[in-house]
Amino acid sequence: MMPGRLGPMPQDNPLWISWHDSNWIPILNPANVMEYFSEKSNPFYDRTCNNEIVRMQRQTLDLLNNMTGVEYILLHVQDPILYVIRKQHRHTPTEATPLADYYIIAGTVYQAPDLASVFNSRMLSTVHHLQSAFEESSSFARYHPSKGYSWDFSSNKAIAENNKTDKSKEVAAKEEPSSLFQRQRVDMLLGDLLRKFPLPIPQAYQHGSGQQQQQNQNGSSAANNNSGGGGGDGGDHGSEVASIKQEPGEHGSNDMGGSLLMQGIKEEGGSDMKPPPEKKMKM
Repeated sequence: MMPGRLGPMPQDNPLWISWHDSNWIPILNPANVMEYFSEKSNPFYDRTCNNEIVRMQRQTLDLLNNMTGVEYILLHVQDPILYVIRKQHRHTPTEATPLADYYIIAGTVYQAPDLASVFNSRMLSTVHHLQSAFEESSSFARYHPSKGYSWDFSSNKAIAENNKTDKSKEVAAKEEPSSLFQRQRVDMLLGDLLRKFPLPIPQAYQHGSGQQQQQNQNGSSAANNNSGGGGGDGGDHGSEVASIKQEPGEHGSNDMGGSLLMQGIKEEGGSDMKPPPEKKMKM
């Protein structure tokens, strides 16, 4: 299938094309994915490969290890949505040179880009953005015979604000929530990574946890000893605790009475007391 862009580049570059067969997509699984990839209408499949020879002889794919030449193998499986197929040139039963990788997502076959294509794409994208930035900055330059060159951003300020509002609306409209399938797949991949590469536990934490467990064991044993030996004196201890609890209440009532008495004395003194007479100076 051809992408939306036009021109000679998609016809020559296999990175711009994709292929799928709607009849195979509902029944696609790891057992028949290689047969699906070897369809005649697939532009990525080489008819001169060893897989085609084995297929014509109605043999199993295990014979590929004993042959030399171009072959296709199933490299990675993430059922039911992702399959990775590698094209390689086999030299010996234990040595093979990778030539290209193809990934099948939801039944559609794409060719994975090589490192040179990735660098080329990134460099072109960087140059394009730099050129756009220089063109936009040059539009703000102004020249006056008496003042010389200067920058004027006031004329395009309103246009820039309108563009920002339009872009924010477009982004808000294009954003779509992730599906349950995508969230489950991400959680599964993260769980696999944590199981394969567990986080290391610091030695200081392990030493501290060991000491804490030892202290807890010592404290529990001491508590059991105290509870076993002091069962007969429970009544005496209870009376002592009760008497101790009652003492703050008595002191609290005495303090409250003293504070009320002082408040009354202050009120009486404030109403009856008069200031001392003024002394007259003798002439």
